[in-house]
Amino acid sequence: MIKNSEASIWYRVFIFIIMKKTFKIIVIFGTSGSGQDAVIEGLMDKGLKAVRVITTVTREKRPGERWGKPYYFISKKQFEKKLKENKFIEWDEHYGAYYGLSYSELERVKKTGKIVLLKTEMRGALTIKKKIPSAITIFIKPPSLGAALGRLKKRGESAEIIKKRTAEIKNYLKAGNDDKFDFVVINKEGKLEETIEKVKKIIGGSI
Repeated sequence: MIKNSEASIWYRVFIFIIMKKTFKIIVIFGTSGSGQDAVIEGLMDKGLKAVRVITTVTREKRPGERWGKPYYFISKKQFEKKLKENKFIEWDEHYGAYYGLSYSELERVKKTGKIVLLKTEMRGALTIKKKIPSAITIFIKPPSLGAALGRLKKRGESAEIIKKRTAEIKNYLKAGNDDKFDFVVINKEGKLEETIEKVKKIIGGSI
């Protein structure tokens, strides 16, 4: 998700953040169907003293989603206007939708003095960890490929989208990926609360 031309900007901004002792960066990521958004929402609902970095996206809202939870939803036209105005530190396109992290959003979370909770994807997590070794990376995994695909079906994704995301999920679940990150938590079927508690304990033990 992080583009080479923007890597130096990304690095300088985050180095500025972690120079403040009150800041701790927690990077949470997972493949489609892993339940990463539900885990993050659960952490916030349980009173974790953290502020979430919210990504700006152009995809359609799903049931229960709204502005700021879990994304800032805008149109492609609005997104492209912001791109021209250089409003994003980094951005990418996934399955026909734009995703971007804005300068203004990082400024917002920096001012809170709280733990910074950042959701990204695998490539982004690896880049952040490389540039900022003190960042804590937490990989949220589905128990299996079948479980992930089943979750996508339940939330109403089309057969075309599921087919496209199958390759992504298989890539995330490849042997050897787990060793690249600080923590791996399997979000078992029907055990979301248990997963949230595990992640909360990891964060509590890392600050």
